[in-house]
Amino acid sequence: MTFKLNPLCALALCAAALPATAQVTFRDYAAAVAKYSLDLQMQRENVSSAQAGVSIAGVRPDPVLTAGIDSKELSTANKPNASTALTMGVALTIETAGKRAQRIRVAQSTVKLGEATLQGGRRQLYADAASAYAESCRARNALERQEATLRALGEIVSANNVRRKVGDIGGLELAQSQVEHDRFEAEVATARAQVQTAAESLSIPLGRRYSEVFGNAALACDAPAVSGLGDVEQLVRQAQDERDDIRIAHAALDAARSSADLAQANRWVDPVLNVSLKNTPAVRPVLDAGGAVSNSPTQRSLSLGLTVSVPIPLSRTQRGEVLQAQSAVTQATLALRSAELKAQTDVRRVYAQFRAAQANEQRYRESVLVHADKVAEGMRLSYKKGAASLLELLSAQRSADEVYLAWLQATADLATATVQLQLAAGASPD
Repeated sequence: MTFKLNPLCALALCAAALPATAQVTFRDYAAAVAKYSLDLQMQRENVSSAQAGVSIAGVRPDPVLTAGIDSKELSTANKPNASTALTMGVALTIETAGKRAQRIRVAQSTVKLGEATLQGGRRQLYADAASAYAESCRARNALERQEATLRALGEIVSANNVRRKVGDIGGLELAQSQVEHDRFEAEVATARAQVQTAAESLSIPLGRRYSEVFGNAALACDAPAVSGLGDVEQLVRQAQDERDDIRIAHAALDAARSSADLAQANRWVDPVLNVSLKNTPAVRPVLDAGGAVSNSPTQRSLSLGLTVSVPIPLSRTQRGEVLQAQSAVTQATLALRSAELKAQTDVRRVYAQFRAAQANEQRYRESVLVHADKVAEGMRLSYKKGAASLLELLSAQRSADEVYLAWLQATADLATATVQLQLAAGASPD
């Protein structure tokens, strides 16, 4: 399989534009996966939600408007014609210790964490896509080999029918060749089912049916590029800077530190400023039967009130929320160290698997596969000349098929290991 992508084609748009007769490279397939994956769409929504949280974090406390009756005399016998005082006020909470700025920092850290997690999900999706792509190629090529072998066995049965009629072989040998053909036909049927299963598996990372995106286009199944994968120490250093799990751990540590700063800021109390206006209407004099004033007349009064309310921070004697935030910072720091160590281990482990897969594929391709095919071909010629038995021919053919299938598996393992090594080092497949 190939990991080449047309440089003129954008990563998220090129796959769907392929004509029906084109071959689908891995980068074409991965581009479509990045565009249509349902998992990535869900993670993108998490990022959008986190971005909305930044504006929410910047909201200031709402002012509180109060209005009502400040006083109303209920005993008119004692104070006839008493006025009803009305009041209106506004209470403003004054945030201290930079709480709003700290909330915004926490929200921005959450956005960065979501973006890093999204990128990490994309790379894991690439790994799943590479496995599905390589398996589909292996199953298809294996079916082609098995169908070719089935045709060869059919030719043997046809030839044995002729030889049986002229008396060169007995009926038992003809029946045995027919049995082997029928048995192998069942294996081919199973291989066809495996091809269909592997083709269906391509739709899982894609998030939709393969045919909906690529139509009838077949997979290219060329060899992956392995340039830049020779120096394991360089790959380890690259992983420390580029791996998504390390970036996620850094983002999580920043978020934990921001949350710790916010927890510390929240320990400061917020005073409340109250501004009020009190309106007391004028009280007109009331004369009794003798003409004397029976109440205390007053002029209209409009007064301004200004008070500051400060909570008494008795609850601040405990430091539970601060200790929890500091513990989260410690955990995030340890998680970062663990991610860095895991990155080194992963690169070296996957590099060993990659080199083993590379050596196995080369050994099969340059030696084992060639020799097995030569033995099978020689045995077919010997059988036609009567110098070899049917059992020897079938054994040589079976051995050659097993070697060929093992080579296909080694090729798929190499392709998968190549992508996994690139991802382990923090690089995108190319």
